[in-house]
Amino acid sequence: ACEDADCTLRLWIFFRRKLIEKKLLSVYQNIEKPLIKVVADMEKNGILVDKDELLVLEKDFEKQLELLQVKIFSFTTKSFNINSTKQLGNILFDDLKLPGAKKNKSGTFSTDSEVLEGLAHDGYEIAKLIIEWREISKLKNTYTSSLISNINPLTKRIHTTYQMSGAQTGRISSSDPNIQNIPIKTDNGKKIRKTFISNTDYELVCFDYSQIELRILAEIAGIKKLKEAFKKKIDVHSLTASQVLNVPIDEVTNDQRRNAKTINFGIIYGLSAFGLSKQIGISRKFAKEYIDSYFEQYPGIKEYMERMKDFLDKNGYVETLFGRRINLKEYQNKNPMIRNYAFRQAINAPIQGTAADIIKRAMIKYYNLRENKIFKNTRLLLQVHDELVFEIGKENLNEIIKEITKVMENAYLPSIDLGVAISVSVGYGKNWEEAH
Repeated sequence: ACEDADCTLRLWIFFRRKLIEKKLLSVYQNIEKPLIKVVADMEKNGILVDKDELLVLEKDFEKQLELLQVKIFSFTTKSFNINSTKQLGNILFDDLKLPGAKKNKSGTFSTDSEVLEGLAHDGYEIAKLIIEWREISKLKNTYTSSLISNINPLTKRIHTTYQMSGAQTGRISSSDPNIQNIPIKTDNGKKIRKTFISNTDYELVCFDYSQIELRILAEIAGIKKLKEAFKKKIDVHSLTASQVLNVPIDEVTNDQRRNAKTINFGIIYGLSAFGLSKQIGISRKFAKEYIDSYFEQYPGIKEYMERMKDFLDKNGYVETLFGRRINLKEYQNKNPMIRNYAFRQAINAPIQGTAADIIKRAMIKYYNLRENKIFKNTRLLLQVHDELVFEIGKENLNEIIKEITKVMENAYLPSIDLGVAISVSVGYGKNWEEAH
C-alpha cells in the first residue's frame, strides 16, 4: 500500500511538471480534477429501470428477429447463420450474385455496414432486411440483455461506469453497460429509453445543449451569418437551405430543411459528396454542387478547415477553446486514407472537444451548488454527449429547472468569451423517452 501511494505521488509530480511545461494545467485544475467527485457521485446515484418492461421488450425483439430471419431466408434456397460473415458473404455474392463484392485479407467477402448500405441504396431488399436484423440483434444483446444483467439487486438501479479519458476529444464515455449509444430516432430505441424511469414523486429531467457544435463552429470559424441567426433565434437549417438553394427562407420546404440539417452537421465530420448523396438520396453530382454552394455561402468554414489541417501538420495536435490538447498521431501516416481521416479529425476535434469541456464545466458548477436547499431532492444521474439527465422531486420543479438551465448556459470559463449564446432545451416526464 505504501509503494502504491509513493508511486502515485511520484507520477503526480512528474505529470504536473509536464502539464505546466505544455501549458495544460488549466484543463486539469478547472475541469478534470474537480470532475472526479461529480462522476463518482453520478455513478453512485445510478438510474432506476423497469425490469419487467425490459423482459417484455427482450421477448419482442426475439419475435422481430424470428420474423426477419424468415423474410431473409425467403430470398435464398437454404438457411444460414446470419451472424456468420463468411456464410452471409457466400449467400450474397456467390449464390445471389449481387454486385459490389470485395474480399477481406482473410479471403472472405466483406459484409460490413458500408457494403450492406450500398446494396440497400441500390434497391436490394435482402440487404435492407439484414441491416434491420443486425440493428435489432444489437439492441437485444447490447441493451435489453445487458441492462437486465446490470440491474443492482439492492438499489434496483443501473450504475454505469464512466471513463473520463475514454475519448480522445475529452468526451465522457460509459460502459458496463454503455448507456450513451441507445438509438434516439428509431421506435425500438425509444422503447428502450422508456424503461429508464424516475422514482415515485420524482421526474426525470433532460437538459440538452441545443445545436452546441454548430454554435461553436460559428464562433471559431467566424461565420457571421450563422452567429447572427443564433443571436436572432432564426432556424439555422432553414437559413442554410435558403442561402444554398437561393430561395426565400419562408419558402423552404421540410425536405430542403432536412437536407440542410444533414450538411450542417455532416460538414463538421468531413461529409463528402458521396456521403451526402447516400444520406439524402440525391445524385453525387448534385451533392457536390450542394457542398460547393455551401462553402461559397460560408467561406469561413472552408478557411477554418484549412487552418486546422495546417495547424495539425505543423504541431501534431489540435486544441479546444479551453486549451485541451488532442494529439492526432496518424497525420503523417503513409496511407493516404488514414492520413486524411486524421485531418478530418483535426476539423471536428476542437469543436466536439470544446462542447465536451463546456458540459463538464456545467456538471462541476451544478455540483458546487448542490448544497443549496433548493437542490435537496435533485440528483444528477446520466451524462450522454450534450445531455444531462437529472432526477428531480416534483416540489419546486420549475424553479430548479431554471437554476440548472442558468448553470448550463454559463458553463464556460470567464477567460473564454463565447460570442454565440448557448441554448439549453429541457424536457421532463416519468421516463427517459417522455423527458427526451
